[in-house]
Amino acid sequence: MLAVVGIACGVGALIVAMALANGFSDEMRDKILRGTAHITIMRADGQPMPDYNQLIESVRKVPGVTGAAPTTYDGAVVTGPTTSTYAVLRGIDASSASARAELQRTLTSGKVESLFEPALNEHNEPQLPNVVIGSELARQTGLNVDDIAELIPASASVARRAPVRRNVHVAGIFKSGLFEYDSTWIYLAFDRAAIFVGSERAASMISVEVRDVDNVDAVAASLHRQLGDSFSIVDWKQANIRLFSALELERRAGMVVIALIILIAALNITTTLVLVVVERRTDIAVLRTMGAKAASILMIFLSEGALIGIIGAALGVVLGLAGCIAGNRYQLVRLPADVYSIGSVPFNARTTDVMIAAVVAVVLTLVATIYPAYVAARMRPVETLRDRN
Repeated sequence: MLAVVGIACGVGALIVAMALANGFSDEMRDKILRGTAHITIMRADGQPMPDYNQLIESVRKVPGVTGAAPTTYDGAVVTGPTTSTYAVLRGIDASSASARAELQRTLTSGKVESLFEPALNEHNEPQLPNVVIGSELARQTGLNVDDIAELIPASASVARRAPVRRNVHVAGIFKSGLFEYDSTWIYLAFDRAAIFVGSERAASMISVEVRDVDNVDAVAASLHRQLGDSFSIVDWKQANIRLFSALELERRAGMVVIALIILIAALNITTTLVLVVVERRTDIAVLRTMGAKAASILMIFLSEGALIGIIGAALGVVLGLAGCIAGNRYQLVRLPADVYSIGSVPFNARTTDVMIAAVVAVVLTLVATIYPAYVAARMRPVETLRDRN
């Protein structure tokens, strides 16, 4: 029973550890992809692209591409009632249905359509541009919906060698769940954003969406072959390669550490069966004298080890999955969002990981059983019975 409990605890801990690592990685990936493009295209010299419409038509013809739209990114200083802080201006094109839908999904107040209202109202009077800001940014600056904020775009200020101040109307607040976005990003219409950064009727980059985000590198290679070296093409994997490499390293390290629990439990099985062989020497000798072959004795102990491994692995799978369900339901793992970017980590248990944990446990158990089984099979019945007498 102690051996079974040891295997079960090891398998359960391994499943929970891998599910936690998967959950953190998947959560980071999903939140990153919600706010950034699958592939970003820029000019190699970093200059704006005035002919972006022709480029977009060419990009959309590449197999695997589902959409492309112009956008801009620029740093800025935003000032609210309480303080000023750094922000990132991101322009959204009105024709990008997916970007609008994603922003609408994360809105906590306001409407996305307000971003694309005309510059003149129904009385032909100019009106302030509408923006949607992150929830954490709104908290820091004290801004709420319908407030007026002041922006100082970095590019326009550098180009004019003087601060360029623009007032904007806060039309909505979004919460993506990723701290970097919620604390810095400001969405506005692409046309207004291009004017703000000083490159009217030009895009700083093209945001490309692909059908299969896991196969994004193949689509990026196709785009590079078609567009040539005049453009810089970066997919979401390349942009976040250090982050996901670190997460994969942590995942592997966690698997190795937790797997040591299963190894220790397997060694416990070896010790237990060796003691069984010593205690049952007479029984083994009697079986041998009655005609039992060495292979039969070997299979007896291997079967016992396999049974311990299978029962322990099955109980461990149940224990691990139950822990994942409880962790997701009660959000047991909470993190400071300003440090880890996300507030809580889900437990994403994958079928392959569960199967690997169970198979590893059974295999280690069988390996641990080989030595005592071999000792029992090699035991000589005559010498054992003589020593017994």
